[in-house]
Amino acid sequence: MKLKDETKVAAETLDQAKKQEEVAAAAAAEEEEVAVEVEPKTGISFPVKLADGKELMTVGMYYDKEKLKENLKTKIDSKASTKPTKEMYQAVIDSDSAMTVRLVIVFSSLTMNMVKKNFDEGLGASIKKLTGGKKNDDLANKVMGAASDGIKLSSGSVIEISRLPGNVLQTKVVDEVISKVDSELLCRAYVNMYLGDDPLDKEAKEKFGMQLLSMF
Repeated sequence: MKLKDETKVAAETLDQAKKQEEVAAAAAAEEEEVAVEVEPKTGISFPVKLADGKELMTVGMYYDKEKLKENLKTKIDSKASTKPTKEMYQAVIDSDSAMTVRLVIVFSSLTMNMVKKNFDEGLGASIKKLTGGKKNDDLANKVMGAASDGIKLSSGSVIEISRLPGNVLQTKVVDEVISKVDSELLCRAYVNMYLGDDPLDKEAKEKFGMQLLSMF
């Protein structure tokens, strides 16, 4: 009887230890999940790391830093410059490095149609810059074109546009994949919107550049 009691106690102790380990692991995972960086202009929080391992480089823009460094190690010499250069940004634009831009809706009054219109215009202009002034609206419209105008956007809704290996541009709206377009030009034009000569956010571009330099 005593042996059975001791065995039971030992089993309960092991169960308690296992539960404590599970709680600790869950707490660690939760702590990792809530690690965020707040964009001061809007107050929007961006996780410092996505589930696929990409890390935040600047407002809403994520890269696999190790792979990016590997792809650019022969093209960037941090010792030669203390500030990001046009050539550095161009190397990123032209590289087939996986990246994700997370766009967070701030105003609940925005409709999907408004988002599509603004996005198509911006991407179309970027394509023209890379092609010497040639328009290609059909290509630009492939990114958001399949998104239904009936998709409801509210404050906090997330749109993710990712450059996948092999020059595929994938678009997700509220966790739903709406397009995958295989086009090197489209991928370059999209990254150019953020890192080109006329970026959407100059401060965000500069922050990306400094992060890039620090990697080398």
